[in-house]
Amino acid sequence: MTGSVVEARIRAAKQERAGALVGYLPIGYPDLATSIEAAITLTRHGVDVLELGLPYSDPVMDGPAIQAATTKALGNGFRLRHAFEAVREITRASPDVPVLCMTYYNPVLSYGVERFAADLRAAGGAGLITPDLVPDEAGEWLAASDAEGLDRVFLAAPTSSEQRIRRATELSRGFTYVVSTMGITGARSDVDSAARTLVERLRDVTDEPLAVGLGISTGQQVAEVLGYADGAIVGSRLVSALGEGLDALADAADGLAEGTRRR
Repeated sequence: MTGSVVEARIRAAKQERAGALVGYLPIGYPDLATSIEAAITLTRHGVDVLELGLPYSDPVMDGPAIQAATTKALGNGFRLRHAFEAVREITRASPDVPVLCMTYYNPVLSYGVERFAADLRAAGGAGLITPDLVPDEAGEWLAASDAEGLDRVFLAAPTSSEQRIRRATELSRGFTYVVSTMGITGARSDVDSAARTLVERLRDVTDEPLAVGLGISTGQQVAEVLGYADGAIVGSRLVSALGEGLDALADAADGLAEGTRRR
């Protein structure tokens, strides 16, 4: 099995700059073609790793901006096959930027875990972020991701036990997703101090990359997070900017990426 392209990209960003910017957008918003163009725009405006959300009818972790966007995508007729189409087009246009899909696990189960992994790899995808899948219940996905050489990103939260933290870091490949605060996604005026404490706990058990998400919305916050983590994950800020058009999205990405150049 080859090494993780996501991990390599994050480590390179950490060596060359302050760290990596991971940018999230939902597939199919405001429509499929525009969402693909938007993702490619991010790759050309400082985003190191793409995180593409699969619209889901019960997004329990998503805040208002992302919920509204995914609801529109579903209303426009999003189907799971569109995810593979999007990944294929994006990776062809920007082959140097790894693409992870973020999805609740039920769509993967419904599609078939082995089939999903094979189709994602065939499309050029790097792996999955699965926010509602805990490592101890991920046996089928672990086997399928190993078979296809895909990354799998598990979450660590401030309330996670030491055992859960250790297990998440052991089984994650690419990076471990550090949830900076409890609750749903959404831009905040400051980044929860719990993120720094959680990263310190994770550093005690792993040398693998750690990326912080939930609530980051400015270049200054990106810089703040990269002072102690390897990556900063931004979603709601970019989704809101896309609602204003591709130029606004590019400007937002540029501003966020500026934070990766501050040491």
